Amino acid sequence: MEITIKNENEVMYCQMNGRLDTLASQQAAKDIQPLLDHAEQEIIIDCSGLEYISSSGLRLLLTLRKETARKGGKVIIRNIREEIRQIFLMTGFYNLFEIQ
Repeated sequence: MEITIKNENEVMYCQMNGRLDTLASQQAAKDIQPLLDHAEQEIIIDCSGLEYISSSGLRLLLTLRKETARKGGKVIIRNIREEIRQIFLMTGFYNLFEIQ
């Protein structure tokens, strides 16, 4: 799992590549700390390279969503593959996030 984060014009961009499974979620929780630190901003997560997401990965996104809601920010998820979209639909996550 590879996570790249950059801050441009008060918007945090996060690119996720690989498999966000249980093992990768432990490291990813540390890797997304800059997003949590800037949760008052708009956060755009590009999932075009995300191949798989487990319940641990979903929990990580939910934590991010809760923190942004608490601080007045917003999470936008972009470019999800059909397989990931189906997981979001089945779990109800599709309605929790703005999906583009």
